[in-house]
Amino acid sequence: MNLGRPAAARSGGDAVARCRRLVEPALREAVSVLHPWSARMAAFTLGWSDADGRPHGVAAGGAGGKGLRPAVVLLGAEAVGGSAESALPGAVAVELVHAFSLVHDDIIDRDEQRRHREALWKAYGVGPALLAGDALLALAVKQLASAPAAMTYLSRALVELVQGQTADMAFENRPWSGPNAVTVEEYTRMAAGKTGGLLGAAAAIGVALGGAPELAERMWGLGRDLGVAFQIADDVLGIWGDPLVTGKPVHSDLRRDKKTLPVLAALASGGQAAHELGALLASGAADDASLRRAACLVDEAGGRTASLALAERYLSSAEQTMDECLPDAADLRDLFASLVDRIS
Repeated sequence: MNLGRPAAARSGGDAVARCRRLVEPALREAVSVLHPWSARMAAFTLGWSDADGRPHGVAAGGAGGKGLRPAVVLLGAEAVGGSAESALPGAVAVELVHAFSLVHDDIIDRDEQRRHREALWKAYGVGPALLAGDALLALAVKQLASAPAAMTYLSRALVELVQGQTADMAFENRPWSGPNAVTVEEYTRMAAGKTGGLLGAAAAIGVALGGAPELAERMWGLGRDLGVAFQIADDVLGIWGDPLVTGKPVHSDLRRDKKTLPVLAALASGGQAAHELGALLASGAADDASLRRAACLVDEAGGRTASLALAERYLSSAEQTMDECLPDAADLRDLFASLVDRIS
């Protein structure tokens, strides 16, 4: 995988920072209509304040995320000759849906931390967190109520997201080996929905609101391809990532018996390391020593290499679509490259 693109990463980061400055005031206005308690939880989720409501003094997407998806919307609009301001409702909508999905994901996965802070449910309780997530989703839909072309892609993304999350949960109840084991093909379909759907919506909504709705379907496919590559990168970080960077414990996905691509690809390789890994997972890798051994076996069986190769395939497909649809969109191209270059 071509990870040596520091100039692209810098350029992508500059574009995201510019878009973040545009999006934050619109996001704050959107959540200001909520019940004060929900608004406080929304501010915590979006990184504007701590659990006690004290301001952090950071921009939207700071402690609460990188603001990648709204940047895709705004840069997509600019790439087809529109203004970033014209696409602000779409940018706000996708960021609110993303925040909603993370709130619910943390409850489902029982993750107690999100980006080095308590998860919303841990800080406020499960019931309040669910209500806050629902409020964010309702506000997202409201943003695009008067833009049916854009709303088509947001609603499609919501269906894909729920389908993908459901598949991901269902995987947890399936065995590591045998005829009912999760396949790499099933994994990629799950990732295209769970992660790709919202990126696809961001890309499609951006060009639609920017004045080129005829490109929206192609950009939807591009975003889904990028989503698979992004999810694979996330899976690699979930096993080998630095906790100081990821905000989660080392080997966190292995600790939860999560069916991630590096493990599935390793088990499918069929060698000695794969057999030993299968036996270890079947017996339950719970302590630190067995988790370290499992991570080594995944690597020895080719899981990391296969994952990076598959991510590169999806990234190349997305880049081909960019070449055909938006060949001169340098900022958007650099941003897409930065999505997966984080695993270098």
